Amino acid sequence: MSKDYYRALGINKDAGKDEIKQAYRRLAHQYHPDKTGGDDKKFKEINEAYSILSNDEKRQQYDQFGTTFEQGGPGFDFSGFGGQGMNWEDLFRGGGFSAQGGQASDFDFSDIFSAFGGGTRRTRKEKGKDILVDMEITLEETFSGIEREINLKKMIVCPHCKGAGGEPGSGKKKCPDCDGSGQTQQTKRTIFGTFSQISTCQKCGGNGEVLEKECKECRGAGRIQDVETIKVDLPAGVDNGQTIKISGKGEAAKKGGVSGDLYIKVHLKPHKIFNRKRDDIYIDTEIKFSQAVLGDKIEIPTLDGDLKLKIPAGTESGQLFRLKAKGMPRLNGYGRGDEFVKINIKVPKKLSRKEEELIKRLKEEGL
Repeated sequence: MSKDYYRALGINKDAGKDEIKQAYRRLAHQYHPDKTGGDDKKFKEINEAYSILSNDEKRQQYDQFGTTFEQGGPGFDFSGFGGQGMNWEDLFRGGGFSAQGGQASDFDFSDIFSAFGGGTRRTRKEKGKDILVDMEITLEETFSGIEREINLKKMIVCPHCKGAGGEPGSGKKKCPDCDGSGQTQQTKRTIFGTFSQISTCQKCGGNGEVLEKECKECRGAGRIQDVETIKVDLPAGVDNGQTIKISGKGEAAKKGGVSGDLYIKVHLKPHKIFNRKRDDIYIDTEIKFSQAVLGDKIEIPTLDGDLKLKIPAGTESGQLFRLKAKGMPRLNGYGRGDEFVKINIKVPKKLSRKEEELIKRLKEEGL
């Protein structure tokens, strides 16, 4: 008879995890065998209910099938073990099926459950390893974009067999292990009975065919280790720390597989005068006290070349001037960032006698 775990904890079927936990704590405290008025049978029932309902997967199975979800088949009702997460190896060891020796020294517990699955593994094409390369570039290079060549020592597609793994001109034959089906069947005897386990053929990888003659260069692997020269195109505007992916330029996979990818991580070298922040660049420049007071036109370097910047009269130290669209190109191709010029007023450390007299007169005038 199916047990009602919700009723055991006194909760509704839509109860949340917090409600389940609170109900369990309250009832466990009430019926604990060590307490006056405790009930050992009721306490075990509460623990069993909580072990199922507090586990999302077990709860879902219980809601769908009731307590019969824990049964291994007719006559195998495991619900009586308390739902505490049975240790299968301990159970079988108690029955004389020790994994260390005795009646079943080669007993593989995973075989039982894989046999229940009844399905076969899907054959997947192996993928080669991805490669990460660090590349240092200058601000000028990221402004215009660059093309570089790098030499990588890695697994490449065998040039002799073109990755097929067999000698050119040789064909394939039916796999002797699976007789061309791509699957092997193995019969297992367990305490539950005899089961047939179907799995992907290890010799042909599920293809049903094997090479008649292996490639003499790669010995059937379809790849060898060598140095490959790769052209890397870094787009204009790429920033420090960004990673560029080049598909299929990682390590080659074994025969029939897919090559991995190459990742280029960009590191921007510090610049002498420019400081980049995303798509904008910043520069500090000094002007004289007289230029700040009276105004002037000064020459400012940009990534496009020098230009004239008008300094209005009364400019203060630390003031920022924006040069629109004179920053870095945006990776999406839409426009450019800006250049910001920070003004610092230069204070002379040494003055001539004439300059000192002039400054004193300015001071007397209140400047």
